[in-house]
Amino acid sequence: MTNPPDADPTPRPPLPSSTPQPALPSPTPQPPLPSPTPQPALPRQPLPPAMSRPPLASPASRPSFPAAPRPSLVQRRWPGPRRPARPVALGAVLAATAVCASVVPLDRPGLGWLVAALAAAAALTTVAATAHPAEPAAPADSPGGVGPVGSAGPPAPAGSAGAPTGPAGSAGDTGPAGSAGAPAGPAGPAASAAPTGPAGSATSAGPAGPAVRPDGTGVPGRIGRFGWAGATLALVAVGPVRAAGWLFVLCLLAAVVTGTLAVTGGRSPLGMLVGAWLPPAAVFRALPWASRSRHRPHGGTGPGGVGRVLVSAGVTAVLLLVFGLLFSSADAVFADLLGNLLPEVSVPGVIGWVFRFLLVGAALLGAAYLLAAPPDLTGLHVGAARPVRRLEWAVPLGLLDVLFAAFVLVQLTVLFGGAGHVLTTAGLSYAEYARGGFWQLLAVSALTLLVLAGAGRWAPRATRADRILFRVLLGTLTGLSLVVVASALYRMQVYTDAYGATRLRLFVATVELALGLIFVFVAVAVLRMRAGWLPSLVVGTAVVALLGLAAVDPDRSIADRNVDRYLRTGSIDLDYLSRLSADAVVALDRLPEPQRSCALRSVADAVPADGLWAANLGRSRARDRLTDRPVRADDLACPPDWSR
Repeated sequence: MTNPPDADPTPRPPLPSSTPQPALPSPTPQPPLPSPTPQPALPRQPLPPAMSRPPLASPASRPSFPAAPRPSLVQRRWPGPRRPARPVALGAVLAATAVCASVVPLDRPGLGWLVAALAAAAALTTVAATAHPAEPAAPADSPGGVGPVGSAGPPAPAGSAGAPTGPAGSAGDTGPAGSAGAPAGPAGPAASAAPTGPAGSATSAGPAGPAVRPDGTGVPGRIGRFGWAGATLALVAVGPVRAAGWLFVLCLLAAVVTGTLAVTGGRSPLGMLVGAWLPPAAVFRALPWASRSRHRPHGGTGPGGVGRVLVSAGVTAVLLLVFGLLFSSADAVFADLLGNLLPEVSVPGVIGWVFRFLLVGAALLGAAYLLAAPPDLTGLHVGAARPVRRLEWAVPLGLLDVLFAAFVLVQLTVLFGGAGHVLTTAGLSYAEYARGGFWQLLAVSALTLLVLAGAGRWAPRATRADRILFRVLLGTLTGLSLVVVASALYRMQVYTDAYGATRLRLFVATVELALGLIFVFVAVAVLRMRAGWLPSLVVGTAVVALLGLAAVDPDRSIADRNVDRYLRTGSIDLDYLSRLSADAVVALDRLPEPQRSCALRSVADAVPADGLWAANLGRSRARDRLTDRPVRADDLACPPDWSR
């Protein structure tokens, strides 16, 4: 008989009887704890399913924040000053405006122009010295644009992207509720902030580093601005020295260009063009900037700004008026000096003064606005052009070099052959030959610069062979162009000796000299294959050429050459010489009578007495010479002009 499967056949010994344990003493009864204040029940959040990583939020469930509008080009390049104008800056602008409106002689060159320019320069220097440091502009890729370095954007909600966090009490970290012996896992923070990115990253809203005023505080920028400012003063300084009105008008136009460059600081061609329209726009933007100064606190209490400046200016005007009238009534010499200093008081004079005050004030206020927050014109360049193939530019330029070389050989033949070769070959006089070709050569010089600019833009320079070909072809064309410039200048010399000197011929010869100097700079740029400095140097060359023309005293030089030609040939154009300015009086005084009086009669009528602000060296010399040797009577029979 078999035992059942669950029966154990081995007999087991009986268990020993357990020793009874002594009873434990009952614990000391504790007083009952006060029942806690009932708290409102919080809603239980459902636990997420157990997984190795928390689930990522879907794009639809993430909170969306409205994107800030992208700043415009003007906001990025020219944000303007963020603080109102300082009273000292507005006071300097107001004082300079009053000086300019009072001393500028609009009908002639004179000392007042230079005084006005110096007053404006002093006011703008005060504005630049007292301007607030410029705040950093927003980078182009920053949506917000004003936060400090490393500042976070919109606050991230719990569980947002960043450092992954586990929810409190997630499965795997803790046991079931109420189980003993399983330690609870660490509770992650409700909202873990993402680490702050480096400066310039997406989390930062402002550029790293200190604030830098664009294109103006670096050493090259400051040198360039001071250079253009000095050129502006030099151009305006022609007014007290030369009496030629046409020359001073050219200098004033050039001074407007150099003054704009001094205020805006453009260097590249595109930067210069963009800077040309900034002064008119600055006038309108400067009005609210100056008006905000009325609410600027001064010394911590009371209103300040424009109101205090106007009160100070009014008190100054009253004091000067009262004491000036008393002193002028007490001394006749002082009254005469004061009469020369002050403008004429009349209804038309007051209206003209107010008009000049408003015009000059608007211009100076716009310039002050630009200096308080200079625009950032750095990096403004025309986009790179797609280079053409080597043959597409090398063949036309090579053939043009051959044509230039052939012309230069002909010019050398004419130069060594002289007038006899021209008479036998072309059937023209040498003067007619020179007269007929100068203007064409001037056009050739100007067009060659355009050809060189186009080749520099589209010619490839990727390989060494491309660079060698670039230097050879463009360098050859530049060198041959210098010979063309020399030929044009020689033709003008012959032309002037044959037909006499005029303002137009002298001016065009100056332009040709400037073109020759520009070709030298172009040759250097071709050899170095760098031309970033060339635009500023071209403008500087034009300014130097104009100042050089003023230095040679053009009207006197023209009169001297025509007088020498008359003494040599007996031919002169008295009608043209009589229309020169007072600068020519000293040279025309060399003519014999009656030609001298015929040439000086019209000039003597155009030399009025000058006040203090209209003082001019050329007119002063002319008056002295005409006082020593007066012009003969008006009934003088002047001979007709012999040549033109």
